[in-house]
Amino acid sequence: MEALQNSLLGLGNFALYFAISLVFLFLFKAIYAWFTPHDEWKLVKEEKNIAAAVGFSGAIIGFCLALASAASNSVSIIDYTIWAVVALIAQLIAFVIVRFVFMPKLVQRINDNEISAGIMLGGTSIAVGLLNAACMTY
Repeated sequence: MEALQNSLLGLGNFALYFAISLVFLFLFKAIYAWFTPHDEWKLVKEEKNIAAAVGFSGAIIGFCLALASAASNSVSIIDYTIWAVVALIAQLIAFVIVRFVFMPKLVQRINDNEISAGIMLGGTSIAVGLLNAACMTY
């Protein structure tokens, strides 16, 4: 019984970090969708656009990889929040890099449902998330 009680001592911190993580996930979704010139939700939900779904999913996965690292390595809620904001900014930068460096016609290609463009955006977003997560292990 004591082992169970000791295991549950961290439940409050888990709940707090998890709740903040979900808030950041929804915040990321809103900011990323606002930041990009194409409407991911409309493209995915109404037009069944696979390229938009792949690109947006990659951005979410990349963000969550960094968010997970921030949660694992933070020393406090404030520290975690700061690094979560850094992760969010890094994903926005990843989009800018793909859009303006790798694929200048990215937005049109996503709108046209070119799956290769969605894969490139999603893959780059995941790669940036992995690098971001690795850099947070201080």
